[in-house]
Amino acid sequence: MKKTQADKVRVGRSSAGLGLYASQEFKKGDLIIEYTGETISTAEADRRGGKYLFELNDKKTIDGKGRDNIARYINHSCRPNCYPELNASETRVFIYAKRKITVGEELTYDYGKDYFEIMLKPMGCRCQKCTAK
Repeated sequence: MKKTQADKVRVGRSSAGLGLYASQEFKKGDLIIEYTGETISTAEADRRGGKYLFELNDKKTIDGKGRDNIARYINHSCRPNCYPELNASETRVFIYAKRKITVGEELTYDYGKDYFEIMLKPMGCRCQKCTAK
């Protein structure tokens, strides 16, 4: 029986509120989950605002606020264990393991400089690397 995305991960409490955790081990390069949601124009994304917006390019953005998008619970880290990658047509986002990830480990990726400067830096980054200082 093939595992679904929801079988591979679980939502749980983290230092940043809720986070996404590995329910199985992942090897470096493994596909973990797809970031899903409504694809909207960047202008519409700017109008809506929100913290679950994933910019595909300067014209399109995924609004991942829907509860069926459990990838939205992946938190930022300054030392991430995952990375996002767009497909060739820049219409979908997949999250891959940057290194070996063990069962129970929180999944994280770097949200990028712009998001960090606007959303995280003013309140202080709460990733494991920054809170350990």
